[in-house]
Amino acid sequence: MHSRGKLLSLAVTFFSLMGYAQSEKEVTPKSYIAYKTSSEITIDGDGADKAWEKTSWTTPFVDIEGVETPKYKTQVKMLWDDNYYYILAKMEEPHVWANLRQRDTIIFYNNDFEVFIDPDNDTHNYYELEINALNTAWDLFINKPYREKNTVLNDWNIDGLKSAVKVDGTLNNASDIDKGWTLEIAIPWSVYKTSYHENIVPKDKFWKVNFSRVNWQHSVVDGKYERKKDTEGKFLPEYNWVWSPMGVINMHEPEKWAYVYFSSRESEDKFVIPQQEKVKWELYTLYRAQKRYFEKNKTWAKSLQNISKKNIVVDGKTLKPVLENHSSGFNILVKSPFSNKTLIIKEDGKIITNE
Repeated sequence: MHSRGKLLSLAVTFFSLMGYAQSEKEVTPKSYIAYKTSSEITIDGDGADKAWEKTSWTTPFVDIEGVETPKYKTQVKMLWDDNYYYILAKMEEPHVWANLRQRDTIIFYNNDFEVFIDPDNDTHNYYELEINALNTAWDLFINKPYREKNTVLNDWNIDGLKSAVKVDGTLNNASDIDKGWTLEIAIPWSVYKTSYHENIVPKDKFWKVNFSRVNWQHSVVDGKYERKKDTEGKFLPEYNWVWSPMGVINMHEPEKWAYVYFSSRESEDKFVIPQQEKVKWELYTLYRAQKRYFEKNKTWAKSLQNISKKNIVVDGKTLKPVLENHSSGFNILVKSPFSNKTLIIKEDGKIITNE
């Protein structure tokens, strides 16, 4: 395995070790309406196109666990047209620096901005994009979250990706104080096609999306920025600031990502998170409890009473989930009180919907 592959393996191991040992804070995913634009957007990092003026910023980013307020402000705008999903990120940063220039290196070893997208909302087959202030990209396809035995395709690329960075200050100049940097991205819908001739453009539909910003404490050595180390020579941990909080230091729990609704209108639309999504949240709570039970007991719980002692109520409706064990794992089923559909979550966290 070449050195870049070794680095990717280390990153996978890091996320895998996070597991379920951490206590998780309950979080509610955020939502945003991305309006369709009929105006041309130039990807230059400036964000000065009139289309951007007509749409609003997200709420400021928060600490990944949803506990602390980040030191520096981060906000995002989103738009779309028939060809691209547009993202504009604005980041306060008094020291804008980056030194990774090769595509598909582990970009979060620099300060970076990250995009996570799960088009079909089943937590499997999702996409990650990381970009630093040098506009160096790392794009990945991930078939399952790191909590499962997964496959990460480091060689998957966003063909036709457009991105540009503009620094309000001077990049890699340790002698001055910067204001921050702006990143503008256009992701072609075509990279998300799952079969030939499929219309993947999510017109008047939502996708699960989240954004993360990795920020490191730094030192200046010989006039150059680098990640700061402790007295034993180990890198200090990074800060993780996100749009929609995860409740745990792990971006790879796609069920907690936010909802981006791609409105066919150019303004003044409404979006409410569907009640059925709230049923899914409860299924994932049971799924995580079953995983914790297995870690402790080395076997799956045979009864829901072993992993949950409370009644599960969503918008005044009581859910009646059923646990099924089988030779390779388990299913948890529940009939949604808001539809005639039965939702099933499997031992690998995938959600299946049956009529």
